[in-house]
Amino acid sequence: MAAKKEQRLLATPISGHAFNADMSKMIISDTTNIATIYQRDARGVYTKETELEKHADRVKSVDWAPKSNRIATCAGDRNAYVWNWNAEAKEWEPSLVLLRIERAATYIRWSQSEDRFAVGSGARLLSICYYDEEHDWWVSKHIKKPIRSTILCCDWHPNNYLIAVGSCDFKCRVFSSALKELDDKPEVSGWMPKLSKFGTLLAEFDTSEGWVHGVKFSPSGDKLAWVSHDSSVNMVDMNSQQKVLRCLTRSLP
Repeated sequence: MAAKKEQRLLATPISGHAFNADMSKMIISDTTNIATIYQRDARGVYTKETELEKHADRVKSVDWAPKSNRIATCAGDRNAYVWNWNAEAKEWEPSLVLLRIERAATYIRWSQSEDRFAVGSGARLLSICYYDEEHDWWVSKHIKKPIRSTILCCDWHPNNYLIAVGSCDFKCRVFSSALKELDDKPEVSGWMPKLSKFGTLLAEFDTSEGWVHGVKFSPSGDKLAWVSHDSSVNMVDMNSQQKVLRCLTRSLP
C-alpha cells in the first residue's frame, strides 16, 4: 500500500474542497471570498494554479463536475456561480445562477448527470438549479417544507431524481427532485413508491440528536447514511425505513 502523503496548503480552516476527474487538480475554499485551484506536479505535490474571484463574502462550498469539468461555488453573499473553462482565453469564466434566497448559501453539489446541482442555504430551503439555454443562465426551483433550519449537506441519488438533505433541525430527509422543465421521467422505487412531483417529502428520519453534518447514498441507491453532531453514524435501507441502524461513537462529531 502506498505511503500516506501529507501537505499543508493553508493556515486557515477549509470550508470545502473538490477534485477534478483524475485528481490532478483540486479546488479549496477557506475563510475568504476566493476559491483556489491547485495543480498536482510529478512529485504529487499540489501548488497554486489560479484563483476564482467573484463572490463578495466567504465561499462556503465548492464542487467539481468530473464529466463536464464545470466548477460550482456558493458563498455567504447568497450567490452561486458555475465556472466554465475557456480554452482559448485559458481562464475560468463564471456563469450567473439565480438562487433567489435571503440567507447565506451553505452547500453545493452536482447531480449524477451534471445537468443540475443543489444549493443548501440558511433560508431553510434547497435550490435545485438547472441551465436555461434561452437566457444563458442557471435558474432554480425551491424545496421548502418541512425544512425548518439551515441546510448543512445534501447528496443526490444515483438515479438523478431524488436528493437527501441534512439540516440543523436534527433531521435527514429525502425529497423528489424530478424536474418537468428537463422532461424527467423517474421510476418508482423503495424511496418513491409512486411517482411524486417536485419537492415531495418521501422520507424523514429523526434519530439524530444534533445537526446533520453529512449524508450519502450508497452506490446502488438502496441505502442512505448520515452523520450528526451527536457523534452518531446512522444508516437505513429504502425497503425497511422504519429500522434505522444507529452507532454512537466516542469521537468528536
